[in-house]
Amino acid sequence: MFAQELENLLRERFPDAEIMVQGEDGVHMSAMVIDESFRGMNRVEQQRMVYAALKGKMDGPTGELHALALTTKAPE
Repeated sequence: MFAQELENLLRERFPDAEIMVQGEDGVHMSAMVIDESFRGMNRVEQQRMVYAALKGKMDGPTGELHALALTTKAPE
């Protein structure tokens, strides 16, 4: 999985978010998602929403994405 693919998946779920994705090897990536829908949620709830948006790309040993350093927050 490449950075643009990951961003596209996130953009489907969070169309108005500020999204930044980094990672060169396609397996270990980082993403920051800043979206109004996170307001009032704790970090676990926010990150669950992001993982759901990945549509199984991180599921189990056969997942396309092995590691994702994830930062989520509501806009300031």
